[in-house]
Amino acid sequence: MTDLREVTVGTGAGLDTADMVLNIGPQHPSTHGVLRLKLVLDGERVVSCEPIVGYMHRGAEKLFEVRDYRQIIVLANRHDWLSAFANELGVVLAVERLMGLEVPERAVWLRTALAELNRILNHLMFLGSYPLEIGAITPVFYAFRERETLQAVLEEATGGRMHYMFNRVGGLKEEVPAGWTRRTREAVGQVRRRLPDLENLIRRNEIFLARTVGVGVLTAAQAAAFGASGPVARASGLDFDLRHDEPYLAYGDLDVPVVTREAGDCHARFEVLLDQVHVSLDLVDRCLEMVDRITGPVNVRLPKVVKAPEGHTYAWTENPLGLNGYYLVSRGEKTPWRMKMRTASYANVQALSTLIPGCLVPDLIAILGSMFFVVGDIDK
Repeated sequence: MTDLREVTVGTGAGLDTADMVLNIGPQHPSTHGVLRLKLVLDGERVVSCEPIVGYMHRGAEKLFEVRDYRQIIVLANRHDWLSAFANELGVVLAVERLMGLEVPERAVWLRTALAELNRILNHLMFLGSYPLEIGAITPVFYAFRERETLQAVLEEATGGRMHYMFNRVGGLKEEVPAGWTRRTREAVGQVRRRLPDLENLIRRNEIFLARTVGVGVLTAAQAAAFGASGPVARASGLDFDLRHDEPYLAYGDLDVPVVTREAGDCHARFEVLLDQVHVSLDLVDRCLEMVDRITGPVNVRLPKVVKAPEGHTYAWTENPLGLNGYYLVSRGEKTPWRMKMRTASYANVQALSTLIPGCLVPDLIAILGSMFFVVGDIDK
């Protein structure tokens, strides 16, 4: 007979258990899209996790092959619906590189300012939605207040709220409205002054800390092995930001500070995102100063039918969620022969198979939300 004193109360010690297979998704509200996780559970502890993707696949890369260089921008715009301007940017940079186009200086600085505004909008969405997923309702209202302030100036310049379609091969669609830089500077100032409202709610909140500190630790070696990038990798101590390490646009003149943490847990990922908003606000201000000083066109006049010369090139950008790569192959026609995209979320979400095993079921959503992915960016 078993001595009951040897059985630890509440652990289920001495009881025969069987592993259970649990499917999360493919339509779960906390997965930022249609993602499926196949979990094996031992009680409340996850034994293994298999992320299963492909439920939103639209075949965008194949569609690129039958659309010209102006039309593919509208397709690339949509895979990460929170980073539309950055998505467009990578495509036009690849085409411009292959064509040997030099973009006007004013367009370069405007592109940089708009890319950073888009980065802030992306981060604010996650800064509001992540606490919401683990039970904090109020932060999302503060985050969306700041988003609306910046959305107003982006909408004024581009005419769009999510899918801007403002980049063109050779520059931008058109000049920004008169007084736009002043209004944008005022909007940035408002967001900077009010951001502490959001920070004070969650940065040191005891409940939020209990749910995130030490949970879902991704080491620097694991992040590098999975090809993780962006805020997820920098929270694990990987000191790599393309804007600093291999500058494009006007970033070489801006000396971008790289925000990193060492812990690699859910809280570190959240803090990197929050601190990057402050960095981007400063970068927007500096870009706007240059835009006010520089005059001239914002695009290059191109023929009605744009054809890239035969060859291939690779362009990559530091998108809000991490590294995006664009491999373009041309055979001298008006459509790409091949356009292969390397998206940030696709690499980052693979790390879930390492992060989730060993955690408890209640920590699952905290880890999932902290990876800051958009499923359209996976199933491109």
